[in-house]
Amino acid sequence: MSITLTNIREAHQRIALLIHRTPVLTSETLNRRSGAQLFFKCENFQRAGAFKMRGAANAVLSLSEAERQRGVATHSSGNHGQALAKAAQSVGIPAYIVMPRTAPKVKQQAVAEYGAEIIFCEPTLQAREDTLAAVIEDTGATFVHPYNNDQVIAGQATAALELIEDTETLDVVMAPVGGGGLLSGTALSTHYLLPQAEVISGEPTGADDAFRSLQAGKIIPSEQPNTIADGLLTSLGDKTFPIIQEYVKEIITVSDEEIIVAMRLIWERMKIIIEPSCAVPLAALLQCPSSFSGKRVGIILTGGNVDLASLPFA
Repeated sequence: MSITLTNIREAHQRIALLIHRTPVLTSETLNRRSGAQLFFKCENFQRAGAFKMRGAANAVLSLSEAERQRGVATHSSGNHGQALAKAAQSVGIPAYIVMPRTAPKVKQQAVAEYGAEIIFCEPTLQAREDTLAAVIEDTGATFVHPYNNDQVIAGQATAALELIEDTETLDVVMAPVGGGGLLSGTALSTHYLLPQAEVISGEPTGADDAFRSLQAGKIIPSEQPNTIADGLLTSLGDKTFPIIQEYVKEIITVSDEEIIVAMRLIWERMKIIIEPSCAVPLAALLQCPSSFSGKRVGIILTGGNVDLASLPFA
């Protein structure tokens, strides 16, 4: 399926009752520090605490009645699992979430509170996939992939759609990249609505498979990623990579130290809670401010599901 602007607008209309239209905030301090005009799309205020609610809601609401009866299933370290559980709860269908035992406790608790059944597994991709396959065989639930799914990508694209509508003109649109659902959706919305704007992403150096994949011209899976940005540990999919390859200008890699600095800046200067993955685009911008000087830059703040008992700058 080729995801069109019509698909994205239809997704936006479909999910309207299940999501918040999140605010766009600015910060004079961060503008001065970066030399650019920054517009932060605050998906940390989204239902279930992250942009993932958009894609999960679109996927759930696109199911047939027969599919709804059997429920939905996925594997997730946190935010997608929370979002799918919340979306399923909203329409009264079962949700089965396979989570690694190492997933943050705050995210485990949220998935449980949304009424989903959690199935724990070892913290490897193989374990996640094998456990999920067994769950689907047992329940008949529909697998909603965290990012490599057309309905999910179209749903995630609505964040950039709103950002562009609310700011009107941007020179650059930024989002982090893990599996690429948000970045590919952001790239599509920007391509359709602001074709002159550049899409630039940030990625942790400890999980830089997207950066290496773009360099190589093919998907290079992530192996033993190690970064504080726990939402960006996954590899690109065969649906997200071609979109990113075509419409994303650049991926800038940043260290965990740079991520922590950017995260703390947003906490201190904007007085809002964000998780480490969320700070990656700002860290990328601050790494090379001359590239963004004088530009209007839209940044998607992806989520705020952080464990307050283990803050990296505490």
